[in-house]
Amino acid sequence: MRRTALLMAAALLGVAGGLRDAADRWIDATVLPPLTAETSVEVLDRDGHLLRAYTVADGRWRLKTALDQVDPAYIDMLIAYEDQRFYRHTGVDPRAMVRAGWQAVWNGRVISGGSTLTMQTARLLEESGTGQWDGKLRQMRVALALERRLRKDQILTLYLNHAPMGGNIEGVRAATRAWFGKPAHRLTPAEAALLVALPQSPETRRPDRFAGSAKAARDRVLARVAGSGVIRDEAAQSAMLSPVPTARRPVPQLAPHVADRLRRQDPVAQVHRTTLRAPLQRRLQRLMRDAAERAGPNLSAAMIVADHGTGEILASIGSPDIGSTRRQGAVDMTRAVRSPGSTLKPLIYALAFDEGLAHPETLIEDRPTAFGGYAPQNFDGQFRGTIRVRQALQLSLNIPAVMLTERLGPSALTAALTRAGIDPVFPGGKPGLAVALGGVGLTLTDLTQLYAGTANRGRAPVLHVKAAAGDGTRRVISPEAAWQVTNILAGLPPPAHAAHRVIAHKTGTSYGHRDAWAIGYDGQHVIGVWLGRPDGSPVPGAFGGDLAAPVLFEAFGHLKARHDPLPSPPPSVLMVHNTELPQPLRRFAHRQDQAALSDGPKLAFPPDGAELERLDSLTLKVRDGTPPFTWLANGAPLVTRAHRREVSIDAPLEGYLSLSVVDAQGRAARARIRLR
Repeated sequence: MRRTALLMAAALLGVAGGLRDAADRWIDATVLPPLTAETSVEVLDRDGHLLRAYTVADGRWRLKTALDQVDPAYIDMLIAYEDQRFYRHTGVDPRAMVRAGWQAVWNGRVISGGSTLTMQTARLLEESGTGQWDGKLRQMRVALALERRLRKDQILTLYLNHAPMGGNIEGVRAATRAWFGKPAHRLTPAEAALLVALPQSPETRRPDRFAGSAKAARDRVLARVAGSGVIRDEAAQSAMLSPVPTARRPVPQLAPHVADRLRRQDPVAQVHRTTLRAPLQRRLQRLMRDAAERAGPNLSAAMIVADHGTGEILASIGSPDIGSTRRQGAVDMTRAVRSPGSTLKPLIYALAFDEGLAHPETLIEDRPTAFGGYAPQNFDGQFRGTIRVRQALQLSLNIPAVMLTERLGPSALTAALTRAGIDPVFPGGKPGLAVALGGVGLTLTDLTQLYAGTANRGRAPVLHVKAAAGDGTRRVISPEAAWQVTNILAGLPPPAHAAHRVIAHKTGTSYGHRDAWAIGYDGQHVIGVWLGRPDGSPVPGAFGGDLAAPVLFEAFGHLKARHDPLPSPPPSVLMVHNTELPQPLRRFAHRQDQAALSDGPKLAFPPDGAELERLDSLTLKVRDGTPPFTWLANGAPLVTRAHRREVSIDAPLEGYLSLSVVDAQGRAARARIRLR
């Protein structure tokens, strides 16, 4: 008898063991659905805030969600309401299923479901229903397999990414954006409870369509989790008084042109990290919409804000409204090639300072002048006669700017733009004297980068919007010339009714009133503003000083409460009155004819483009020209009233050096060398 009992027990154990083995094989043979789903491409600002997101291929919003991005209080509430034994069962909870069945029989209706969070995750992964027994069995099998292959936190993360939240919204992060307009890491009890309730019936509980149903479901969650001790009764009662949202919040659409461009450049990346600042971007987009409305119908507007020391772009607005067909909002006007008007004049003067052709206190003529067949006029048709170079730049006079360009040569401007990392577009492919007045194609990004170089003591950074994409700086002009130009531009008065800020700025208006520009900087930031029509048609009466300059100063107000002071002058800057300047720098000598030029001084040593080893002293030699001679380095006088044609100077520090020699008649020769 005892032996028989032992044999029967062994047989039962064998059967049980065989059933377990068969069950194990059945679970292990489960073909799981894909565990990764397409998530929205995201563009983030420098602090990780969402700037822009894109729907996935089927039109759903599904922002990738990590467990640590979600408020822990929501996780506690979810588990307490849906699956209290989540961390103890193996995917299927027999106790919960028995309880659910008994409640249904006793009450004649379904009181609670027996599905675990793992089973719900299995259903979401396969997008299967819940009512059919074969579907339920499949969910149980997938749930058991998931538990064997994934950790609990991985299963929970899958749920957080796939939970339906009404309409085309999936996942907790997308839901908090759509219903609350906030990230998921900090939720109120009322918000967390609504997110727990929504996935049970996402369409009939959509708060924007069925607010009453959504509130009732949310309050049931609050009541149950309060009974479980997850939150206090007082907190639950208070949360029940909170209204549910009755409208969807738009997903952030900041910096849309930048976001689209980054996505085109790297279509595989799921996350694009930028240097932008979301709060600043939002404020300035609003400013540019208002500015365009004030300016008139069909006008567009663009702006770039950057740190001129690092080149990081902090805000970029390509148009007032990317969806506006009336304003051609889809066109990114930060990258459109346009005529810069007078905005290149500061570069012309800086190069003239570096080459020893002029000083801010040099006298220059503003009178009718023909340059071959080219006879430019001032914008107002008037002429001021003899004025200081400082005034010529502040008044943005055309004749002095063209005079300086003629002496420098248009190619000098081209070379400077190239050094600044800019690729200018010239009509006919070759620069002429008209480049001084806007006869060249540049973008708002180009001009802002150029002014960033002047603001950064002559070294231009490469403006960039991608995080960690800086490429150093490039020397464009000397620190002395950069400070001199900055000092001149800082002396311009602000626009009428603008807050008083010490900002070095310049305005410009292209030929035919097609483009209105304003670009300015303080000790840390540079801002470029453009207004006009994207198709290039004229805007009668539009001037940079009237349209763009007020927006520039208003933008600085949105950027910070106080301006950063402009830099102090370098020790080598010559700060004297006109009468104290070296004789050749007191009055600018206009090139009268080629014969006079041929008799002018020529640098015998060092030749232009030379690379020399740095020694204690450097010998300079000049031939032709009329003594006495004035020698300058980067615009600063080295030797004055030298009657000898050979002088020795203490060698400057290593690096690039612009040498000039000016004779008694104001004629000059220049060479750019490198000491190493």
